[in-house]
Amino acid sequence: MIVGAFVGKAAGIVVTGLAGAAALEGVKKVAQSQVLHSTAVAVTSWGLRGARAAEVGAEKARLAASDIVSEARGRIGEQTPPPSSGTSADHGHGR
Repeated sequence: MIVGAFVGKAAGIVVTGLAGAAALEGVKKVAQSQVLHSTAVAVTSWGLRGARAAEVGAEKARLAASDIVSEARGRIGEQTPPPSSGTSADHGHGR
């Protein structure tokens, strides 16, 4: 009875191991295929396009907000400073 249980457990472990090995080999074949590479390139290109579109949208929003602030300053009589590039005012010339 103990031997039968042992053999049953061992057979289950062997079947599980064989199924795992077969699955691993299938994954290896798919990973080495050209289809997977082409799909990865396509998905990455979609991501790059999406990132660029988001950058364009963010820049448009920044410019729109800047226009609103500039117009509001004009209404209260303040002079709007010229646009800056985010660097220091002396552009490194005074160093």
